[in-house]
Amino acid sequence: MLCFFGITNELFCHLQSVENAAAKLVMGAKRSDHISPVLRQLQLLPVRQRVVFKIATLVHRSLSGFASGYLADDCQLVTDARARLLRSADTRKLTVHQTSSCFEDRTFAAAATRVWNSLPANSRKAESSRSRFRRSLKTFLFRQSDNGVL
Repeated sequence: MLCFFGITNELFCHLQSVENAAAKLVMGAKRSDHISPVLRQLQLLPVRQRVVFKIATLVHRSLSGFASGYLADDCQLVTDARARLLRSADTRKLTVHQTSSCFEDRTFAAAATRVWNSLPANSRKAESSRSRFRRSLKTFLFRQSDNGVL
């Protein structure tokens, strides 16, 4: 049984089928219609990408100083953790937390690090506003879902 951020693939399939049914109901699509154009028209991300979107948005808010302290404590940039500057200082990557169990892999600190560090460098820019970040992230995730990634 494979897990993605602590949720089984079976549960993701159930959640995706609920989203698909709701999208078809809203758009008046037939049951036999393909779901991708319907989701695209509604600008809905698939469930897995929505989870990534929410986590990345929380990390961005934490790094910008707009999230709760307990979330911000889990999001530490590599530049803040090291005493000397590295070439990767301007990439805005998070420090990777070492985990020793499957349970620890499901924590926000571990999931946030994986999601944030997997984003393209232009999405992790420090000067991007919340709306600009969300827009570029959603575009990136739509392209990923079109290519069958995630």
